[in-house]
Amino acid sequence: MRHVLTIPALGLSLGLALLAGTAPPAAAQTAEPLGIALEGFAYPYPVSYLPLTRDGEAQRLAYMDVAPQGSPNGRTVVLLHGRNFPSSYWAPVIAALSGAGYRVVAPDQLGFGKSSKPVGPFTFDRMAADTVALLDALSLRRVDVVAHSMGGMLAVRLARNAPDRVNSLLLEAPIGLEDYRFSVPPVPDAELLKREGALTAEAYRKQLMTSYALSLPESAIEPFVEIRERVKGSGEYPRWLQSFVNSYQAIWGQPVVHEIPLIQAPTLFVMGGNDHNAPGKPFAPPELAATMGRNAEHARTLATRMPNGRAEIFEGVGHLVHMEATDRFNARMLDFLDGH
Repeated sequence: MRHVLTIPALGLSLGLALLAGTAPPAAAQTAEPLGIALEGFAYPYPVSYLPLTRDGEAQRLAYMDVAPQGSPNGRTVVLLHGRNFPSSYWAPVIAALSGAGYRVVAPDQLGFGKSSKPVGPFTFDRMAADTVALLDALSLRRVDVVAHSMGGMLAVRLARNAPDRVNSLLLEAPIGLEDYRFSVPPVPDAELLKREGALTAEAYRKQLMTSYALSLPESAIEPFVEIRERVKGSGEYPRWLQSFVNSYQAIWGQPVVHEIPLIQAPTLFVMGGNDHNAPGKPFAPPELAATMGRNAEHARTLATRMPNGRAEIFEGVGHLVHMEATDRFNARMLDFLDGH
């Protein structure tokens, strides 16, 4: 049995500000550095850690495990986050699920949030295996999965590698609905490290707002910008940066789109109609970049090729569906999960 450590959430006002999509309190708006495992940044629920090994080093996978607040229905939902976000951004989804009787497990994959930051190459196979290890440690035989953005690519690999563990799958604005290698040339780590390292707060803010076509005010994403800026002050920032670049290389070099039609579990795509996000698009030739990111269209097409797939488009919404259209997303999610 793996040893699981638990710590209480600290500084709750900052964490709740992030989760509510508002700017953090004035006292929190400082240049004080954050550790690369977001030490000092609060999550909305207690955080536990699963010991793992990666790159020959001891690692810790952070996760929240939230009990049902309503009448328990005996089911568990696992939430898989996107690349630019800690699992704390699932707060409104966790509240809806736990209130409806679901147990909720929301991990930070290695390389993200409060988890350790490996420096070796990432693979979705390894991330899926880590997720299964967490399910085993928590004695969870079969779960429902709700996944956002990059988490959607992980969810596909999880459903393929461990189909007996996945009861149903909701993919919220997933990336990986096309093979980016067909449009984007390889980009060396050195170039990615240079670009990411030079990204200012204003540039990152603009990147999130425009690439994700968000209908939210800038204040809603300011906590994400602040996290990135404060991590720059950590003595381990180079390690964080290398880990972040490694996740791009996995997204580019390990497509899952060809496997999506093979998923047997009931699957619902929930797409933002305005979401044309496509990782690597800035590196693509203009004529190819113009064809990238037709995400809603890709979701509809892929759903028709699946044994049990459906796609629903939320018009007027961008990449952060559960934050941009919270009530509608939660209602649709619960309706789908309750039906399976």
